[in-house]
Amino acid sequence: MRYVAAYLLATLGGKTSPTAKDIKSILASVGIEADEERLNKVISELNGKSINDVINSGLSKLSCVPSGGAVTAGAAPAAGSASAPSAAPAAEEKKEEKKDESEESDEDMGFGLFD
Repeated sequence: MRYVAAYLLATLGGKTSPTAKDIKSILASVGIEADEERLNKVISELNGKSINDVINSGLSKLSCVPSGGAVTAGAAPAAGSASAPSAAPAAEEKKEEKKDESEESDEDMGFGLFD
């Protein structure tokens, strides 16, 4: 991923087709030693391609990946009384978590790790 990020930084800097030397200098500026095999792989895969086209094709592939926020039809609660019991345990868990946090803050008695 660091090689792709360095390649993108080089293109943002004005290089239309960054070389291995360009990417190595970017990585070296933050103290990362470049692996020749991985570096050459990134350059060979992206050579001659428009970065905007590569990003747009990646975005279209991500559109079909589930993000975990959607509710399916089978997961919807059936009737009014069925949803009430499931909500009560969730509320109890939240109250217990708040108690734990307050107990932990009392344990340090105002002293931090680095005080």
